Amino acid sequence: MKVGLVGFAGSGKTTVFNALTGLNVPVGFGGEVRLGTVKVPDTRIDALSQIFQPKKTTYAEISFADIPGEHAAKKRSLSSTALQQIRDQEVLCLVLRDFANPALEGTPDPPGDLEAFHAECVLADLDIIERKLDRLHKEKANPLEVALFDKMKAALEAERPLRALSAAELNREGLKGIALLTDRPLMVVLNRGERDAAQPLPPEMARRLEQISAAGFVLSASVEAEIATMDPADQPAFLEDLGLTEPGLARFIRTAYHLMDLISFFTVGPDEVRAWTITRGMKAKQAAGRIHSDLERGFIRAEVIAYDDYVANQGEQGAKEAGKLRLEGKEYVVQEGDVMHFRFNG
Repeated sequence: MKVGLVGFAGSGKTTVFNALTGLNVPVGFGGEVRLGTVKVPDTRIDALSQIFQPKKTTYAEISFADIPGEHAAKKRSLSSTALQQIRDQEVLCLVLRDFANPALEGTPDPPGDLEAFHAECVLADLDIIERKLDRLHKEKANPLEVALFDKMKAALEAERPLRALSAAELNREGLKGIALLTDRPLMVVLNRGERDAAQPLPPEMARRLEQISAAGFVLSASVEAEIATMDPADQPAFLEDLGLTEPGLARFIRTAYHLMDLISFFTVGPDEVRAWTITRGMKAKQAAGRIHSDLERGFIRAEVIAYDDYVANQGEQGAKEAGKLRLEGKEYVVQEGDVMHFRFNG
């Protein structure tokens, strides 16, 4: 999963990036995109590795990109370069400032910043779609393709993000190669000071995020940066003192997985125990393709054991003897935590 962190000047975006990735990029450093990758913690992977003692354990990963912001004088605008860099990401994460900063003019205005970002994305997408429609009309294109772009134009003119349109409303097969910002999943991080780190999202912001099909949570970048430097054994007590139950990265991952409706399945063996991330509802043949295209192309069947059954019976042999191993065909819908082995014609 590729997540692009974006925010207007002074939002604390780079501090959030550093806290989530464990890096130490200087705030305001350069104009290039900074990259960082984190492993997705999963106690199930740990348990499976205990059973197999594999040569390699591979967790799911999230790649973060810190998209350069604008000069303070343009704190509520994004350059064309920044917009293009955002388009390259699978998920957008907007960091909103909700803490006092004497170096910045004015008081924090998270709702205003959210609306400014939403408006910029809507206008950027509308520009692309209107130019595409002009070409389609000149070329006397397929009426169905014209109708698709007309529908998107109407949604954007109503300030409705494209991600709010369901698969039934919008056939996204016709949009391959067109990176539309408002069709990207959107997460919003309300970046607060330490004193307010444990407070929930304001109800009005939660309602607004629901209206634009986005998800959000509260985080204190300064607190998370401190947690990132602490010994893991000291973290629980520190979090408890602040009224928090877990670090920001855990909340970020949970929010992202929920927003994108993602689940994990596992492949196991003495060489490697590995987590694979897929969209909920994906079928076995498609899931095999996430590992390698040859597995999807030559798919025969999947051997499936639920995670709880696998661990309870100490592995495949015990699960098989307990009658917990199932043979599933290409139409089987993969479930959260399935331990899978794919048979295929190679």
